[in-house]
This record gives sequence, structure tokens and C-alpha cells, in this order.
Amino acid sequence: MRYLKYFFIVPLMCLTVNCSNAQSRPAGEEGEVLVLDRADFLSKIYNYEKNSEEWVYEGSKPCIVDFYADWCGPCKLVAPIMKELAAEYKDDVVFYKINVDNEQELAAVFGISSIPTILFVPVKGKPQAALGALPRETLVDQIQNFLLKE
Repeated sequence: MRYLKYFFIVPLMCLTVNCSNAQSRPAGEEGEVLVLDRADFLSKIYNYEKNSEEWVYEGSKPCIVDFYADWCGPCKLVAPIMKELAAEYKDDVVFYKINVDNEQELAAVFGISSIPTILFVPVKGKPQAALGALPRETLVDQIQNFLLKE
């Protein structure tokens, strides 16, 4: 009976510790694709209200912003690739996504008329946009040769 008690208590303690550690990690640490709203975009990417004349990136690492919609077939094809790449490049590049149905102002500011539109944002310099469901190889090429300049 005594050992039976440990059989239940030890796994419960491990589960509790594991769950509390998972909740304390900062967002994006695991290489996830983070959803942005307008306020997040202004503080993390580009505050177009404050800097309307010139592009000023607000982040410390290059980033990729995927403008998408939940109903978009090509967007659904790109999503798992972005998640994979976010995990692969978690130390070097931040991955974001913006739902154009929820954030119509952001879509209008950037002239998003086709989705997915993927914005590659280097730390210094102007961003580049690509339209359509890009294959993994093209995304990797953009990350290495434009964002990280490897």
C-alpha cells in the first residue's frame, strides 16, 4: 500500500512541475508563430502612426509576418511550413501571423489584396513582400539570404 501511494504522487508532482514550467515560458520561445493584432503590430513591428514617412522596425530580431485568413486554402498550406520554420529558426527569426479578416486596417495599410502575403522584415532596411503560398525552399532562401544574409 505504501508503494502504491508513491505510484500516484510522483507522477502527479512531475506533471505539476512540467505544467508550471510550460506556462512561465515567454511567448515565442518554443519557435511558435505568434498571432498579432493591431496594437501588437505597432509595438513589435512598425508603428506607422508615429513613423509615417519612414520604415522603422521595432524588433531586435528579423521577423516574418504572414497575412492570412482562416478560410484561405493556400494559407492553410503555408501554416504548417511556417510553424516548422519557426521552430527551426527560433533563435534567429520571429514568426508572426495576422488574420486579415480580424485586422482589416493592417491589411489596408500594407495594401494586402492577395493572401497569403508574407512580409520578410530585416532588422535594418526595408521589408520585402511575397505573394502566394511559397514553398519551404523559397522561404528558407529568403530567411538565409535576405533576413540572415548567410
